[in-house]
Amino acid sequence: MRKKILKVIFPLLFLAPIFTFAYGASPKIYQAEDGVLNGTVVAKNLPGYQGKGYVDGFDKDGDSCTITVEVDSDGLYEIIVGYAAPFGYKENSLYVNGVFQSNIKFNPSQTFTTVSAGLVPLKAGKNTISIVKSWGWFYLDFIEIRSSETPTLNVEPKLVNPNASPEAKKLMDYLVSIYGKNTLSGQAGIMDCYFIQDTTGKFPALCGFDMMDYSPSRVEYGTKPYEVENAIKWWKEGGIVQFQWHWNAPKDLYNVPGKEWWRGFYTEATSFDVEYALNHPESEDYKLIIRDLDAIAEQLKRLRDAGVPVLWRPLHEAEGKWFWWGAKGPEACKKLYKLMFDRFTNYHKLNNLIWVWTTTDSPDALKWYPGDEYVDIVGADIYLDNRNYSPSAGTFYNLVKIFGGKKLVALTENGIIPDPDAMIQQKAHWVWFMTWNGFENDPSKNEVSHLKKVFNHSLIITRDELPKFIEEK
Repeated sequence: MRKKILKVIFPLLFLAPIFTFAYGASPKIYQAEDGVLNGTVVAKNLPGYQGKGYVDGFDKDGDSCTITVEVDSDGLYEIIVGYAAPFGYKENSLYVNGVFQSNIKFNPSQTFTTVSAGLVPLKAGKNTISIVKSWGWFYLDFIEIRSSETPTLNVEPKLVNPNASPEAKKLMDYLVSIYGKNTLSGQAGIMDCYFIQDTTGKFPALCGFDMMDYSPSRVEYGTKPYEVENAIKWWKEGGIVQFQWHWNAPKDLYNVPGKEWWRGFYTEATSFDVEYALNHPESEDYKLIIRDLDAIAEQLKRLRDAGVPVLWRPLHEAEGKWFWWGAKGPEACKKLYKLMFDRFTNYHKLNNLIWVWTTTDSPDALKWYPGDEYVDIVGADIYLDNRNYSPSAGTFYNLVKIFGGKKLVALTENGIIPDPDAMIQQKAHWVWFMTWNGFENDPSKNEVSHLKKVFNHSLIITRDELPKFIEEK
């Protein structure tokens, strides 16, 4: 769950991933000032630009520059953007043929430089590439088109925990077997899953649950969660279980209007300092972190003892810093993640967990990444405008590239559900999507006709189409 909605802001093959970016035809450069400008203007004030000028004025919603490009054949192409960002780090949206692809991350630069916007699908002939204001406040000089081979999605069905349970291994084997072929449907919240079934006739394959109300600082206020019971029931009925943890800070909740105790997972609602706690293992703060980890471990043991493998997604959206576990930057967050991994895996023997890391495709993504030895699956949380059914193919392939093709890539949260036909056309092979609570039942966000299309589409796997993970006795 985000603090605010953003326009983005994660058969078994036993082969090493093949990941090449071969450039065939010579790159083509298109000057921004020759594009179609909407609310933007040509400027010449900052020296060092190419061509006759650059495009400025990305300051109001809808401001854009659209450039028509031409390529010889269908395929993936890398987009290089010439820009300057004298006003600091910015993100702005990339569209291809009117369909959202990803947010381009512009690092601060007082002079003109370049950034890769990642891989996008283009069709033979003419295509339109639009850069649209999201944060705005940058200068656009040119775009360059380079042909690229499509990365091969060969991931080994191997878990980072060498003692993983048979159930976890079986689930991972299955996820690898469908990767690049099908996408699992997912929905956060058990009642929301029932809404999907009532509306479409199908249950999602994956239900997202939350350890939030098991946080000790919430239990102190009387929370009485039933998420574990609901998850065990869901698994026995043939579904896949995913858990995140909106971890209420262990202490130092402000608990004042607007920053109530139940908002204690937000940075703004607590003064708890994770960096201090981790650097002072003798402190009360550190001991409370261990207390909280052990409390959640007891709940995960109930799932383990019931034979339930869990797609475990801790410390999500850390890079945004709106949650306290990311507030002190990447080093403290990674240290906390590794402490949890060690405590859960080696101390509590929670061998039923498949570890999922929610990331972004920003230049800093790897700075926040705990490491290949701690993560089984990576994913992104993407929230687009209402009824924007884009598959975010650019973001998908950016993540494949960033993590070297070694990890499954999932859409770990979404507001708007991607269109399956567009997913096929643009080869956006998310291993699953998981729609956040309340987005599926708001027709201004996802139309009922769209829900019915998605959950009855041949690309999308629903609960009734899953294999039997539990052996009948």
